[in-house]
Amino acid sequence: MIKVLATALFIMCLASVVMAQDPVKVDSKHYKVEFENSQVRVLRAKLEPHEKSVMHGHPNAVAIFVTDTNVKFTLADGTTQDVVRKAGEALWTPATTHLPENTTDQAFEVIVVELKQPTKKLTAAKSSHHTAGKKH
Repeated sequence: MIKVLATALFIMCLASVVMAQDPVKVDSKHYKVEFENSQVRVLRAKLEPHEKSVMHGHPNAVAIFVTDTNVKFTLADGTTQDVVRKAGEALWTPATTHLPENTTDQAFEVIVVELKQPTKKLTAAKSSHHTAGKKH
């Protein structure tokens, strides 16, 4: 029984890793890295009318819509969400795994600013802005 449970747990973990794959790696036709550093990765996603991407994941991010948008997102659990936004709108998006589908007759474009976990403490950054010899 324990062996069966361990195997099931392993398969579920493997499935979640596969489903949360990097969009640039699994769908380079639609996702391009515009900029990346230790704090953020900026992606540009473009879907032609009625095109679908593939299931992939994003960490916490901000989405900035370049075009008016009507997109259907299929989530990892199979549920769907319809998202309607106007060009120029920005939206906070918590970490997610999804498959986007452009449901319109117009091309869809969005900039996704993915947030990376900080690797250094803020105090190190503050100390680099201090000017030696200046009285405060």
